[in-house]
Amino acid sequence: MKNVLKKLGPGFLFAGAAIGVSHLVQSTRAGADFGFGLLWALLLINLVKYPFFEFGPRFASATGKNLIEGYHSLGKGVLIAYFLITFGTMFTIQTAVTIVTAGIASSLFGWGTSIVWVTIITGICFSILLFGRYKLLDGLMKIIVIGLTISTIVAVIFATKSSGAISIEQILPQDTASIAFLIAFMGWMPAPLDISIWHSIWTVEKRKITTVTPQQSKFDFNVGYVTTIILGIGFIALGALVMFESGESFSTNGTEFANQLISMYTYSLGDWAKIIIGVAALTTMFSTTLTTLDASPRVMHKTSELVLNRVFRKGYLFWILVLIAGTLSIFFFFISEMGLLIKIATILSFLTAPFYAIINFVLVNGKEMPSSQRPSRLLNAMSLFGILILLGFGVWYLTTL
Repeated sequence: MKNVLKKLGPGFLFAGAAIGVSHLVQSTRAGADFGFGLLWALLLINLVKYPFFEFGPRFASATGKNLIEGYHSLGKGVLIAYFLITFGTMFTIQTAVTIVTAGIASSLFGWGTSIVWVTIITGICFSILLFGRYKLLDGLMKIIVIGLTISTIVAVIFATKSSGAISIEQILPQDTASIAFLIAFMGWMPAPLDISIWHSIWTVEKRKITTVTPQQSKFDFNVGYVTTIILGIGFIALGALVMFESGESFSTNGTEFANQLISMYTYSLGDWAKIIIGVAALTTMFSTTLTTLDASPRVMHKTSELVLNRVFRKGYLFWILVLIAGTLSIFFFFISEMGLLIKIATILSFLTAPFYAIINFVLVNGKEMPSSQRPSRLLNAMSLFGILILLGFGVWYLTTL
């Protein structure tokens, strides 16, 4: 078991980045508002996004390059477009995940305002990344993801035993607000598509520590991906079993939401579980905050070097400081608008998804990729289907505004 875990890495980082707002916030809200009615959306979007996420580690393990270097081979215009999209979304994403993390910390420890906890959490993440870098990040994610998976499965089992009849009738939202939630839900389920780029960078970093074959990389990715799907279903189940048709709704305030989230677990498991589940939820959101704070500066640093054809020795540090400054600035203006921030971030992620899907598809079928490692006909067919679905849902949402 120890040897297996040692070989795994980027897949757990992917899971750590993905299992956050999309699961703790969006999935539980989906269950609370629609019961099991949006289970189809969770399964569909995970199927649709699978090839494009898989292309990240596939390309990195086959070529030794990350996707950003691959984008560069397709032309500087592609790289500039990626730079602008990332710059336009990374501050909102980082603020959204940090606010949720701060709310859980405040609820769990019972002291400190959101401002205090945002500052503390950002400082801890910065220190870990500055001094621990990839190796520490790699080790932490394995513990966090495994712990949350076990606790969530146990909570769902207990909640099922204490609930009444369960309806699995599926729902297609019709009104504007419900459609907007559906798009937001799918936008970050299991994660934004640009995480495929982060995954390719983590895979390259893993190769510096140990040998990573394409087969190992694919297995590692599949373990992380299946874990995110299982937990997504688990959080929908918790929301549906505990809050659906109860007359309650989730708060948009970070601390109040955290209290409601932890109470769902204690409702299922008992008051004794509050500390355990609170720590699990906190570490989950902390892992998302940590991985996003690491990944966005990495990609912006690398992209800046390729676009400007220059080497920046302190580029990673510079972009971390820029991201922290931007995050804190947005936080002070939207301190009570967690729901709005998450909605903006998730919808932007969904609307930009076709860009990443198309570019990733073109890249792994291009000349940079060894012919033996290119996707199969089935995976390519799934990719084309996925691109059509992403474009179709995007157009559907825009026509309902």
